Amino acid sequence: MNKKQSFAEKVIEFNKNLQYSGKLPQDFQVLNPYHDNPETMQVMQQFYHKFYTDNNKRKFIIGINPSRHGAGVTGIPFTDTKRLQTACGITMHTAHTHEISSVFMYDMINYFGGVNNFYKKFYINSPFPLAIVKKSKEGIWLNANYYDDTKLFENVKSFMVQSLKKHISLGLDTSEVFILGKKNASFIQLLNKEYQLFNKLTVLEHPRFIQQYKLKDKQLYIDKYILTLNKTTIM
Repeated sequence: MNKKQSFAEKVIEFNKNLQYSGKLPQDFQVLNPYHDNPETMQVMQQFYHKFYTDNNKRKFIIGINPSRHGAGVTGIPFTDTKRLQTACGITMHTAHTHEISSVFMYDMINYFGGVNNFYKKFYINSPFPLAIVKKSKEGIWLNANYYDDTKLFENVKSFMVQSLKKHISLGLDTSEVFILGKKNASFIQLLNKEYQLFNKLTVLEHPRFIQQYKLKDKQLYIDKYILTLNKTTIM
């Protein structure tokens, strides 16, 4: 094996080995898109080979956990199949998804200077990098966040810390990280206090929150993202 792996190869290896075998509270399930659909593994590899075949020291943008319609299908954070095709030039044939967080993220990336420019500088993932679903009273499986249930967080905490350490070992810049979502940030702050993973935590509103509740102010949030992220890449 080549001694010096590219960033892409390290991420692909991380994703190939992703598996959660810990406990979960009743009515919660973890979905692993890489096991559920062979094409997910293919498009994920295409994506990282296309944008990450280098050894750039990237900044880390931390989400919550993948949604069923975004990374839960494509294997790529904040990327549904529409944005995968239109923005990244990669077609997924076995699934067609629309995910509102992906809409905001790629509108912002477009303003930042496009996918090549953005992914050269940033890496996005989650402390719990697999999709979590919860069964409703009606028996329907719905998206869930790792912090929605105290017992769930207790069950997944050590896996999250392990995952964050593995992300860092890919070669990420830990001087400042960007956390999406205020509630997410409060949990990452707790983990950071205990495990000293990052020097500075900068919090941004979550794309889903913006798209769902602040749509009329969307451009203001895009501008805020650009200003915040650019500060670190200019210096």
